[in-house]
Amino acid sequence: MTNKINNKTFYKQLFLVAFPIALQSLMLAAVAAGDALMLGRIAQDEMTAVSLATQIQFVQNMFLLAITGAGTILGAQYWGKGDRLTVQDLFNLMLRFCGLVSLLFFAACELCPGLLMHIFAHDSQLIAIGSAYLRIAGWSYLITGISQCYLATMKVTGHVPASAWISSAAVLINIVLNAVFIFGLFGAPRMQARGAALATTLARIIELFLCFIVSSGKDYIRPAWNRILKGHKQLLADFSRQCLPLLGGSLFWGVGFTSYTAIMGHMGADAAAANSIAAVVRDLICCICNGIGSAAAIMVGNQLGAGRLETGKAYGIKLRNISFVIGFFSTAVVLALTPLIVSMVILTDTAHSYLTGMMCIMAVYMIGRCVNTITINGVLDGGGDTIFDMYSLAVCMWGIAIPLALLGAFVFHWPVLGVFACTCLAEGGKIPWVLIRFR
Repeated sequence: MTNKINNKTFYKQLFLVAFPIALQSLMLAAVAAGDALMLGRIAQDEMTAVSLATQIQFVQNMFLLAITGAGTILGAQYWGKGDRLTVQDLFNLMLRFCGLVSLLFFAACELCPGLLMHIFAHDSQLIAIGSAYLRIAGWSYLITGISQCYLATMKVTGHVPASAWISSAAVLINIVLNAVFIFGLFGAPRMQARGAALATTLARIIELFLCFIVSSGKDYIRPAWNRILKGHKQLLADFSRQCLPLLGGSLFWGVGFTSYTAIMGHMGADAAAANSIAAVVRDLICCICNGIGSAAAIMVGNQLGAGRLETGKAYGIKLRNISFVIGFFSTAVVLALTPLIVSMVILTDTAHSYLTGMMCIMAVYMIGRCVNTITINGVLDGGGDTIFDMYSLAVCMWGIAIPLALLGAFVFHWPVLGVFACTCLAEGGKIPWVLIRFR
C-alpha cells in the first residue's frame, strides 16, 4: 500500500508541518533545560527544588491548553466563515476562563507555596527553596493565561508567524535573563533559584506586552473589553463540548506525569535531582516525535477528510514505520549523551549514579514514547480515534505504572532505579496494544 505514496511529496509535507511544531516544542523545553543546567552548575538542591516547583505551572498549562485548544477549534471554524464578531466573543470567553485559572494558581503560589511543595518533596531544604521560587514565579502564572489567549487567537486568524515570533522571543529572553539573575551577571544580584523565577516573570511580562503591541495592528482581533463579561449561551455550550474532553485528556496525562515527579521527589533529594535532569533530557529529545506526531494527525486527517481513504491508510502505515525509526534513533541519542549530561551538572556521587541508571532506562523508554506519540496522537487521532488515548492512559499509566511506582516507593521500598523503571513502564507496555489497535 505504501507504494501509492509519492515519497518526495510525503517527506516534504512531513518536514514542512513537523519542523515548526518541533521547533516550538524545543523552544519551550529549552527554558526548563536552561534552568536545570544553570542551577545545576551552582547547587543540586537549587536545581531540584526549581524542577519540582515548576510542576505547578505544568498542571496549570494543562488547563490553559484545553481552554485555548477549544477556542482554537471553534475560532478556526468561525474565522473560516468570516464571522469576526464571534471570534472576538471567543477571545473574551478564553480570557475569562484562563484568567480564572491563572488567578487561582497565582493565589495558591502566594498564599501556600509550602503546602504545594509538600506534594512533591519532604526535604525541608527543597521545600524552602521551592517556596521562595513560587512566590516570585506565581506572578508569571497570573500573566501566562492572558498571553496564551492572545497567541491562540493570532494562530486562528492567520497570524501564525507573529505568534511564533512572540513565543520564540519570550523564550530567548527568559534564557538570557536566567543567566543574568542566576549567576549575577552585569552587576545584577546573584539570586540562584529566585533568579530563575524572576527571569520567568519578566519574560512573561515582556511576552504579554508584545502581544498587546502586535495585536494593535490592522486586521488583528482584540478583546472586546466593553462586553468581556457578556454571556453567550450557545457559544458557551459549543465551547464546553470542545473544552471538557480536551481538559479530561490533558489532566489524565498531565497529572499522571506530575505523580511520577512527586513519587521520585519523596524518595530523597538525590533521587529527585537525578529525575529532574532525566526529565529535561527526555523533553528535549521528545521534541522530534512531538513534531512528527502533530504532523501525522494533520496529514492523515487531511487525506481522510478529502475522501482519499487508501492514501490516508498508506500515510498511516508509513508514519507508524517512521515512529520506530525515530524511537531507535532517540535511544541512541540518549545513550550517546549520557556521559556528557552526567558530567555537566554538579550532583552528589549517589545522584550521579542514579542519573546514569535513569538515562539507560530512559533510552529504552524512548522507543515506546516515540511509537505511541506518533501512532496514537498522530495517526489514530488523525483518523478520528481520539478516545483510545484516554483508554490506554487509564490502563497503562493509572492502572499499572502509577500503582506499581507507589507500591515500590512507599510499601515495598524498592531501589530508586526500580521505582523509576515503573514510571517508564506505561510507554513500553502500550506498544503491543497500540499496534493491535492500529491494525
